[in-house]
Amino acid sequence: MNGNVYIYLLVLAAVTYLIRVLPLTLIRREIKNTFLRSFLYYVPYVTLAVMTFPSILSATESPISAAIALIVGIALAWFGAGLFPVSVLCCVAVFVMELFLI
Repeated sequence: MNGNVYIYLLVLAAVTYLIRVLPLTLIRREIKNTFLRSFLYYVPYVTLAVMTFPSILSATESPISAAIALIVGIALAWFGAGLFPVSVLCCVAVFVMELFLI
């Protein structure tokens, strides 16, 4: 078992290193393909959303209050509210839902 851990760590380190180094060595000129440029533009946002979305729904006592806070946050952000008001009002929505309704 202990020998396998070192093999797993070595493979993990190699894959991580290759993911970071290969784009630098293979792509030397500017990317002109509009589809690829738009894809690469949205990769950080999608990665952040994929990491945070499950946490949003499991961070509260009830998934219903989390879903309502998510809807409140999306609506506020859609109408141009800043990060601080969105986060405060989402917290208030969770508090109200868990205190009075659920």
